[in-house]
Amino acid sequence: MTGSGYCVLPGGDVIVALTLPRPPCGPLGGTTGAGRGADDASVRVLVRAKNRARALTRLRNLGLRAVYLRGNIAPPTPDEITAVLHHPEGLLWRAAPDDPYELWHPIAALLRPQGVLGAEPGARAA
Repeated sequence: MTGSGYCVLPGGDVIVALTLPRPPCGPLGGTTGAGRGADDASVRVLVRAKNRARALTRLRNLGLRAVYLRGNIAPPTPDEITAVLHHPEGLLWRAAPDDPYELWHPIAALLRPQGVLGAEPGARAA
């Protein structure tokens, strides 16, 4: 797994940053528009926890089972640290890690099935 790393904050918390393949069930599963192909099908995930093991456990509990942190090749940048510290859940993702205009999203938006995204706002569930 490339592009992962962590940093320890002065208070003892740890922020883990992972670049993961884009899940097929999410809103951006497979290829996307704007010139992105299957080669660029990755997301940057940020997790704040008490230690590295708990950070990875938080992701595994959400269904991302094959998540491992090997090395500290790409630790979170200061902007990423600020983003995850100001989020109440402490768990964010971004579709295009190299695009400075891409916003951070809560993790629930990544793992939501596509059927939920395509539902009409006024439609009732059967």
